[in-house]
Amino acid sequence: MTQGWKITVLVLGAAGIVSTPLVWLLNGPDGGEAVGASIQAAVGAAALVWALFQPPEGRTEDQAAGTGEARATGGGTAVSGIRRRMGRGGGSARAGNTGSATADGTGSRAVSGIEYTS
Repeated sequence: MTQGWKITVLVLGAAGIVSTPLVWLLNGPDGGEAVGASIQAAVGAAALVWALFQPPEGRTEDQAAGTGEARATGGGTAVSGIRRRMGRGGGSARAGNTGSATADGTGSRAVSGIEYTS
């Protein structure tokens, strides 16, 4: 959801919640008006909660430049740059001029740049 739509939904949800007491104060509501005002407040609150939990749209790609060499042997892990879990973190990640990464041992792993792990 874009930032503009998120703000629009939040403002409309807040307006729905705030306008509900006006029905009560201005009109001495009967049963139908009270039910309508309650539904209006519930929908406004639901819209607020829904908009708050929407992830941001258009996440920027991660970038690594000038990261140097990554070397791993025999069990170690070497990362020269960025290591990020899939689906974690917000915004973009950039790595530049990180230098070399070296790991030693059986089954080792070296990354020069950005690594996404599960």
